[in-house]
Order: sequence, then C-alpha cells, then structure tokens
Amino acid sequence: MTGKTYRIGIDVGGTFTDAAIIDNDSFELVAKKKIPTTHHHPNGVAHGIITIIHQVLDENGISPQQVSFIAHGTTQATNALLEGDVAKVGIIAMGSGLEGKSARKEACIDDIPLADGKFLHTFNTFLDTRQLTDDAIRAAINTLREQGAEVIVASEAYSVDDPTNELRVMGIADEMGLCATGGHEITQLYGLKTRTRTAVVNASLIPRMLETANMTEQAIKEAGIASQLMIMRCDGGVMSIDEVRKRPILTMLSGLAAGVAGALMYEKVSDGIFFEVGGTSVDISVIKNGKVMIQNAQVGGHRTYLRSLDVRTLAVAGGSMMMVENDKIAMTGPRSAHIAGCEYECFIAESAFGDHPELTFISPRPGDPQTYAVVTGAAGKRYALTLAGAANLLGYVPADDYAAGNINSARLAWQLLGDHLGCSAEEAARQALDIAIDKVMVVVNEMIAEYKLERHFITLVGGGGSGCILVPAMAEKAAMKYQNANNAPYISTIGVGMAMVREMIEKSVVNPGEAEIKMIRAEIMERIVRSGANEATVDINIEIDKQKNVLRAIATGATELRQKESINETLPLAQLQQIAAESVNLTHTVTQRACQTGRWHLFEGVCEQKRFFGLLKKQQRRLSMLDREGVVRLKKENANWLVCSRQEMNSRFADFLDDNTRYSEANAAIPKTFLFWKEKMLDLTGTQTKEQMLSIIEMELDVVEPEQDVIAIAWQ
Repeated sequence: MTGKTYRIGIDVGGTFTDAAIIDNDSFELVAKKKIPTTHHHPNGVAHGIITIIHQVLDENGISPQQVSFIAHGTTQATNALLEGDVAKVGIIAMGSGLEGKSARKEACIDDIPLADGKFLHTFNTFLDTRQLTDDAIRAAINTLREQGAEVIVASEAYSVDDPTNELRVMGIADEMGLCATGGHEITQLYGLKTRTRTAVVNASLIPRMLETANMTEQAIKEAGIASQLMIMRCDGGVMSIDEVRKRPILTMLSGLAAGVAGALMYEKVSDGIFFEVGGTSVDISVIKNGKVMIQNAQVGGHRTYLRSLDVRTLAVAGGSMMMVENDKIAMTGPRSAHIAGCEYECFIAESAFGDHPELTFISPRPGDPQTYAVVTGAAGKRYALTLAGAANLLGYVPADDYAAGNINSARLAWQLLGDHLGCSAEEAARQALDIAIDKVMVVVNEMIAEYKLERHFITLVGGGGSGCILVPAMAEKAAMKYQNANNAPYISTIGVGMAMVREMIEKSVVNPGEAEIKMIRAEIMERIVRSGANEATVDINIEIDKQKNVLRAIATGATELRQKESINETLPLAQLQQIAAESVNLTHTVTQRACQTGRWHLFEGVCEQKRFFGLLKKQQRRLSMLDREGVVRLKKENANWLVCSRQEMNSRFADFLDDNTRYSEANAAIPKTFLFWKEKMLDLTGTQTKEQMLSIIEMELDVVEPEQDVIAIAWQ
C-alpha cells in the first residue's frame, strides 16, 4: 500500500457516527463503518470520531501517514439550536449621531425563539463611538456579563467598510476571557438588523463548538494524522477547523448538505433533484449546472445572512405508516414505525406474525388519531405497514439494496390491509405509494419551476438508506429519469470525504465595475487559502444580483494539488457520444461532436417535435458538454455555441455575445454563458452586463496563451 493515499469522511449524526475511506486516486469507496454517536462521553462526540478513525484505519491496514484528507460533518450546531443548548449573548451596538440612533434600534435583538418553547437569550447595550474608550467597552462587557451574557457580539452600522471598532470590542472581550464575534466577520452585506441577528446566532454556538473543535483536533493530531481537519459547511463545502472556531454558524444544517455534496462529487450529477430518504423523512434539494441551490436560512422565523443549502423536508420515508379512514388509505405518514416503536412488516420472518395475525389501528403518540394500520401478531407484538413494505412488495427495491426486505412477509401484511379495503395486497400497496409520490411531487414541481429546470433533462437521484423505496416508483409515475446513488446509505459520509473547500463573500455594491470585481476576487482567494485550499486548485465564480445590489464571490478548491483529472485517459469518442445522447434524451445517431478543447467535448443533436397531428414540426437543438471521463457538466436546449482562440475574445466572442443578447426598450439582457478551456469551466451566469462579463473573462484568461481555444455556450 506504499504510496497510496486516502480520504476519510466522518458524518456525526444524532444516533450514529459513520466513517468512509475513499481512495484518493480512483475515488473508490474502500471501507465504511458505523458506531453509536458518543453524546454522553466526557469528551462528547469527539470520542466517537477518534474511535471510528482508529477502527477503520486498523481494520484496513492503513497508516495515519497515508491520510491526505480528513473531514467531518456534524449536526451539533443544528441540534444545539433545536434543543436550546446555546450560550446567552450580550450585544454591544455602536454608532454616533443619527447613525447611532438607528444602530441603537436596529442592533437591539430580542430573544430568538427556538424549537419547543426554548429561546436564544440576548442582552443589549449601546456605546457612542464619539466617546469610545477601552474603559467604556470594559464597563459595557461587565454589565452584559452580570446580566448573564456568556459571549459578546459587537455590531456597528458600517463595520463592513471599517471594522476597527468591532475588532476593538472583540479584542477587549478576549482579554476579559469571553468569546466574541463581530457582524463584519459573518457577512459583508449592509442591513444592520439581519447582520446582527446572524452574528448573534453565530456567537451563541461558539462556546460549545469551540470545546468540540479543540478536542477533535487534538485527537486527530494524537492519532498521527498530519492532514488538517476540515469541517462540513451548510453549503456543501468544507472549511478548516480554525474557521469553525470563528464562524460555527456555517456548520448549521451541514448534515443536510453532506448528502448532496456526495451526489455532486461521487455521482457526478449535473442537473437533478436529490432525495436523501431515511426512515422518518426525506430531504429534497436541487442540483443545477453541477451546483447546489442556496438560499438565506431562517432561525426562529427570522431571516439571517447565512447562505445554506435549499432543502425541503417532508415526513415521507421508508418507515412511513398508513393512516386508514373510511375504508381507504387517507395518508402516508407523517408518523413512522420508529416513532410508533414498531418493527417494519418487511424486515421480519413470516413466522413472526404467528398463526392468526390481525389488522389493527393504533395511535403512535398521544394526541394522534387511532387510524395508523399495524399487524398484531404473536404475543400481541405490533408490526407497522410501511412505505418500505409497499415498495418491496411492488418490486421497486433491488434484492441487494440496503432496504431490501422479505416480500412474503410484506405480502402477508398488506393482504390483511387489502382485505379491509376490498382489494389485493398489491393494489393497497400501490395506493400507499401513489399517495406518498403525489405529496413529494408537489415539492419537486415547485422546485423545478422556482429554479427553471428543464424537466426532461432532470435525473431524480436517490440517496440514504431508503432511496429505492421512493425514487424509482416516483420516476416511473412522473416519466422522469432516475438513478440510485452507489453506496446510498453512506452517501452523506462519502460527501464529507469528497467535498471541496468552499468560501463565499457577499458585498453590498451598486453596479460593480472592474475594480470592485478585482477586489472581491482577491479577498475570496485569500480567505479560501486560509480555509485550507491549495491556491492552484481554486475556481472563483462571480455573481451580481442587480435587484438587491449584491456582489457575490464563490470560491471552491481542493486541499491538495489533484493530478487525477489531468492525467486520466479520454473515453473513446463513441462512448462519449452515447453518454451525451442519453443525457439529452436523443439517440447517438443524431448526436455528433461539435467541437473539443482541453478536457471538454461538446456534442450537438436535433430533436424534432410534431404538433397538431404531425402537421407542424419544430426542431430543437440540444447541447451536452462532457469532460474526458464522460461526466456531463452542462446540458441545454436551444443554446448556441462558439469556439474561438483566446486572442479572439474581444472580437468574435464579443460579437457572439451581442448576437445572443435580447434587446428591449428597457434594457439589453445578456445571455447566460459558460466558457470551457483546458481543465477549466467558468460559470458566467451571475453577470448582468457585457462589461462585467468581459472584465471577469479578462481576469480569468490573463495568463492563457493567445492560441488557446475557448468554447462558449450561451442561452437566454
């Protein structure tokens, strides 16, 4: 094994801690393991992390020196907010004059409601910056501490432009033995109230996360692993543990992001809906153009500036039980077998039912209706009729899948329900599955419309232990493509191990020009390198939100200089052609390679649609961009393309841009555009004007040789 290196991903859940070892060259899963999460150990979840690391390394003969990347995802921040296990926060608002009057009001944050009647408690005070002294700051901190504050937030109206005063407060708080954060550390956006609220949530998590971070980092070092410990972020990337100490809020909801990160990096999905299906609920998220969709998260019903994965959660999953009313299945879920304390009907031997099983109805929890169907077997033991049983009975779950069950047991249980409903076991199972699918498809259709996805190009991707229970049947009913992720039960853990370092900066800028774009690019590069990325691997995308006057830079990079993608052999042309054709629902006979440069191969085909009984015909051009390994990176309908040299960008590409711009009396709408060259893919869909786009291209292509071919794809 000499010379081989490995990536370790660890996913710390509420019940189990999972680990996955991935070959750093082939990206193949080498090993996987699951142990109970160590919530009650003196060292907390850190003990479970180090235990599982030692076990998977020892069991697979891997030395700590062979670990080139290690990261873990955690639900700790999310759980802390759900359980109200957060620090009390003292807020020091600052300003002067009219600005100070506004700051006194906007930076005064009331207690933030959390789940189950718990609150994030806050205390507020104000300092006039015209009379700001170290003594005044100390007095304010002491006052807040006496009221119960355990951590400090410094917040000034325009600290994103000049954070001097916030830094001063943070420094003195540190001298006084209190953790502190400033609004400018969390976001560069204006909007004092939302920025302060975001900083308050961040500060409330610092003490608990700091303790865990320190213990985990020390344990990793003691294990002999030299690689820097990385932590999963809520947007699907990872960051260094040093950054977690300052911005723990970025780990909130990261458990949800890990699964979709696995779909992106491990399954190489470019356009799809990802479903992480468990026993009680399904998390639904969107992948578009190879990127996860992000939105501002809310805490206690209040908006924050935390940008996290847009995930919709429904109480539909493998363990979902059946509600039966008026002799028909009224609903699938929301209660699950786990909540009711029942075993699944399909994960037992037929003999467990006994000689005279009966269909009965229970109330899983006090206050629930007594309409949930169970089979009562020998000795009065109850077995839930579940969605898993329905899917197994109808043949949607492969025999080697994690969720594969005993079909004979499922049929016996569902026939009892069928007898009650006056139908066969299969018909009852179909009713249940259809009800669940219809519920989920409402959300799927909303997300397709919201993110303007091209429905016939979408792939439904199943993950989690129950992916095959829901996704194949849903794809069949909706006439959509699907795939179940390899190693689906461990897709979140794999996602942690495969994730890239990610950073984002947002600034409030009206109509940003070249100077502002250059400045934010330099800032994001500095920040992502500080977070552990190798500068040579970093890709930066610039987005400009004209309506909100937000300039956004998103950077992704690897912790090491990966050579794998640059040395892999290209798949045969015929194989690439076949993959491209299937990706856009065409046959390979009408899909031809249009052009190629570097690792990129662009294929084009024409689809003829007939309307009005075949009297009218409409042709649609479909494009599919593949890399040399056959991974589809972009697929579009009715898009245009151009290949030109680097030195022709200001002439031929500028004309191409004009030709694809839509003009109206109000404005000129430039097309959504991607560029491809060498190993690089540049997403320019976030730019608003031709000048902004050309400025970014000039920066990106600055050191590219003049003869280098560049492929452009544009669409409206």
